[in-house]
Amino acid sequence: MNRPHFRALGPRSRPRQGTTRAAPRTRLRTRDLLTEAHAGMLQRPGRSALTALGTVLGVGTFVAILGLTATASSQIDSRFNTLVATEVTIEDIGDDSAEHLANSFPDDAPSRMERLHGVQHAGVYWHVSVSGRSTVTAAPVGDGAGGEEAPVVAATPGVLAAAGPTLAQGRLFDAFHHRRAEDVVVIGSGLANRLGITTLETQPAVFVGGTPLTVIGIVDDVDRQEDLLLSVIVPSTTAEKYWGGPARGERAKMLVSTRLGAATQVAHEAALALDPAHPERFKSIPPPDPRTLRGNVSGDLNQLLLLLAGICLVIGTVGIANTTLVAVLERTGEIGLRRALGARARHITAQFLTESGALGALGGLVGTSLGTLTVVGVAVARDWTPLIHPATVAAAPVIGLATGLLAGLYPAWRASRIQPVEALRR
Repeated sequence: MNRPHFRALGPRSRPRQGTTRAAPRTRLRTRDLLTEAHAGMLQRPGRSALTALGTVLGVGTFVAILGLTATASSQIDSRFNTLVATEVTIEDIGDDSAEHLANSFPDDAPSRMERLHGVQHAGVYWHVSVSGRSTVTAAPVGDGAGGEEAPVVAATPGVLAAAGPTLAQGRLFDAFHHRRAEDVVVIGSGLANRLGITTLETQPAVFVGGTPLTVIGIVDDVDRQEDLLLSVIVPSTTAEKYWGGPARGERAKMLVSTRLGAATQVAHEAALALDPAHPERFKSIPPPDPRTLRGNVSGDLNQLLLLLAGICLVIGTVGIANTTLVAVLERTGEIGLRRALGARARHITAQFLTESGALGALGGLVGTSLGTLTVVGVAVARDWTPLIHPATVAAAPVIGLATGLLAGLYPAWRASRIQPVEALRR
């Protein structure tokens, strides 16, 4: 056991006859306090490590959660900016004569839109109503004649370009196919698998309402308009040749992809660009306000994950308090001896608070390092950019210190209540 560092205050003098000498006042210097706390922690290093482990886990989880939240929010922002913020949808709402005007979009609607500054691709599409047999089959008779229920979409080439497709095989139909109303289609990879079409080398065809159309491309994925993956996409001129224009009650729409930051302005100008005489026939749907959406998403994530981090810290605090309390019970004899040598209750309290605070701060530093490494590791694995706010890294060790002090309050109070005589009897 280390030598105690309690010092008596005031001159020493003999008590007067017939009087009782009061116990000398003692003090514990800060240097001595730190020395005693250091010795107490190193006395049982394994127990001290387990005590700090609760803070390591709590603070590490706290830093990791906040870092991952910030990193994920950054990725959401990037995803939102590159896709949603560059998409405008224009609906044909007609007017009083809508029952007599099946399609308000002019024939050159895509080229009109693409003349607007900031527009990259634009195209008109609508769902085709096929009379008679509505299923899509891979063969008119035989094993492939069973067919699949799949929507048929009539589209101009700009729709496929705006959707940002990734081709598995073949190619997309273009202005040549559209102008000549070629009997070609593009289908999604899922529909191709259901129809048993595995290769385009044999120039397979699908039968839509009994009409054969050659499959020239299979789409594996799209950036927007995911429902196209489950559809048979036909050039709009081909659809008009066989099934006519948009059916009653099924109005056409336009999909527009823009450069970043141009979507709102494009949506504002779209109706006039399409039909200056009747702009009321079109309804533009711009992307939502990115600041509002980002704020809502980030706020929801922060609230949920901060709650989880708080729970982890509470668990760590309870662990430190429990371990420190056990340490107090094990060191009852040491506490009694110190009290007998002149240590006061506040000295015992300060010593145990210093030990628990030091273990909490040490656990906070280690937890901050582990949490930061976790964020960086996850970001590297996901090919993200790691993002941790400097305030989080700076506050985490302080939180560990505060957690250690809070957890040591009750054990320190229990230690200060131990009387020397009672402790030496044990």
